[in-house]
Amino acid sequence: MVDSKLQVSPTSIADVLIIKPKVFSDHRGWFTESFNVNDFAIATGLNVQFVQDNHSFSRQWTLRGLHYQLKHTQGKLVRVTAGNVFDVAVDLRKNSGTFCKSVGVELSSENHKQLWLPPGFAHGFLVLSETAEFLYKTTDYYDPGSEVCLSWCDPTVKIDWPIPLGKQALLNVKDAAGLAWDAAPKL
Repeated sequence: MVDSKLQVSPTSIADVLIIKPKVFSDHRGWFTESFNVNDFAIATGLNVQFVQDNHSFSRQWTLRGLHYQLKHTQGKLVRVTAGNVFDVAVDLRKNSGTFCKSVGVELSSENHKQLWLPPGFAHGFLVLSETAEFLYKTTDYYDPGSEVCLSWCDPTVKIDWPIPLGKQALLNVKDAAGLAWDAAPKL
């Protein structure tokens, strides 16, 4: 569906959408309206309420994820304001036709793409540029007591992370200890 302000494209998982806001450029630079609740609803057909914004800064080859919450599941609208990342969503919805499938999209400050992930998905990203700033809106609050981390390198999910030969993902302790697909609770 195309709106005058937003271009919405499906991914290989129909509920995960690429959203591209209109960018106005001239010799001074550019301007974009990064989010407008009315335009989002018209373009996507979704009526969502965001309750929290998160902002992270990461160095190249940092891999964050794959995170999700069992309670207070979160829909997320994610974007990059500096640099570029490979962003991934994994379908954890047991009754979905795309259960256990993943989709990856490159998001950057230059392409202005955003990714909508509805509740029921694990989410993660890999920083491809020297550094990156990543912003995302959530439809529910962070609930550390129900957070789960699915292993980023699980062979069942088979995510093809674009990590060059000879490089290693930079992980924190939680992400390095992510659960295997068979051990991870599903939604």
